[in-house]
Amino acid sequence: MRDETIGSFLTRLAARSAAPGGGASGALHAAQAAALLAMVARFSDGPRYDAETVGRVRAAADGLADEAVELAVADEAAFTTVAAAYQLPKQTPEEQAARSAAIAEATGGAARPPADLMAASVRLVGLAEELLPVANKNVISDIAAASAAITAAAITARVNIEANLPGIKDKDLVTELTATAALAEGVADRAERVIGAVREEISK
Repeated sequence: MRDETIGSFLTRLAARSAAPGGGASGALHAAQAAALLAMVARFSDGPRYDAETVGRVRAAADGLADEAVELAVADEAAFTTVAAAYQLPKQTPEEQAARSAAIAEATGGAARPPADLMAASVRLVGLAEELLPVANKNVISDIAAASAAITAAAITARVNIEANLPGIKDKDLVTELTATAALAEGVADRAERVIGAVREEISK
């Protein structure tokens, strides 16, 4: 996916296939958000700016861009595993039990990439909040764009976690994932405040 053209990815996304799907798209939202924040940071390097903050945000954003692309790949792979589990034979009680166990295991695995995406979204919105006060004012609209993408990533992560919960048998994992999904609202609220602050600044 990392070396795939945008056109090729969109063709695969539009196909009648379970993967890639919304989870991979959500991860790519996060990757774009990270890249935008890194770009703004690079436009904010110089004696007029807070070099320590800008440098920290740039390095973190670069890392998160790579991480998010890997999450897109992981999400696609996880849903391929789920699809394969559903294709297992179910003619005998033993096959049915094995298939049920495989589906539960695969579904638990499929919830991990969106959970990791939620964690990345939390980190990204924090970077946006850090960067805005010290950023080059000529490019702060891109922080708003990044924040909108962060919201999309977090909401996608929440929905995908919730979609997997019914198939997960591990109660501790369900509790963990439920708490993780609940983080989306806070991320969206923080991102909306960043967007509001950007709009206020550019309207001056």
